[in-house]
Amino acid sequence: MRRTEAHQGVRVIKFRSVLDRYESRERNKIEAAELLGVTERTFRRWCYRYEGAGDAGLLDRRLGGVSGRRVPLDRTEEEEALYRTRYSGFTARHFHEHLVSDHQFTRGYTWTKLFLQSKGLLVRAKTRGAHRRKRPRRPIPGMMPHQDGSRHEWLAGLDAVDLIMTMDDATNEIYSAFLLPEEGTASTFQALLEVFGSHGLPLSLYTDRGSHDLYTPEAGGKVDRTRPTQVGRALAYAGVEHIAAYSPEARGRSERLFQTLRDRLVRELALAGIAEANDYIRTTYRSRIDPGANDYVIVMVSSRVVFCKGGYFSP
Repeated sequence: MRRTEAHQGVRVIKFRSVLDRYESRERNKIEAAELLGVTERTFRRWCYRYEGAGDAGLLDRRLGGVSGRRVPLDRTEEEEALYRTRYSGFTARHFHEHLVSDHQFTRGYTWTKLFLQSKGLLVRAKTRGAHRRKRPRRPIPGMMPHQDGSRHEWLAGLDAVDLIMTMDDATNEIYSAFLLPEEGTASTFQALLEVFGSHGLPLSLYTDRGSHDLYTPEAGGKVDRTRPTQVGRALAYAGVEHIAAYSPEARGRSERLFQTLRDRLVRELALAGIAEANDYIRTTYRSRIDPGANDYVIVMVSSRVVFCKGGYFSP
């Protein structure tokens, strides 16, 4: 028995009890209505319906009918076909974004997620366990950028390269992002030049303990602040505090953003029908910073990830 059916049964039993007390003149209509938690007018309507149809007259006639907000069957079949043929492997939120922007879908994200799960196209996520306490974000944007790199096959058909990303701690806004063969001192300075040039100097910079950023005498040990790297000396000269992360969990915000990009980036390029990403970038976008063939910048345009060469977006 469903919960709604059980509730209706309880309501019928309670109404009968109150009706008996009303008919025996122990309670008037107003008092009887208060006992049932309804208005006096509703109690009168229930009395008329009970007199005419018995228990069936008290049932909620909305139950068992088709909801006016139900998605039409042909529409659900269309969404299922789209996911199986064109958007296979997309997360529920990523798929929902394309439904809204490209297919004029008006339902909410929750409907999309539950629909995919009901069709066996999406596995329910496991319940998250207890985790470490999150560090509070900085109160003002620009106070503390995060800079980190992630090696992945970002471009289909090419070897894995590093994505160097600098994001804001307060808002998760991506200040700078570009691809290159290997992370190093030059990539750090390139990112800092982009960020400082467009957003000004922050109070601090949060990075991992890579050898090009910080010197650690022992692997996994503490940073030796008495032997700064080129990056460390430049930050000290600019008056920017350099904060080191001592675990992957400490870089949780940048790691989660990298996970999102790894999930979406290659699929977005494949969805656009781009067989060779390098040719697409080289022939479609113009260079501004460095004409090198391996340096590309990721630009966020209308919540979509788009590549442009050298950082100059020219659609």
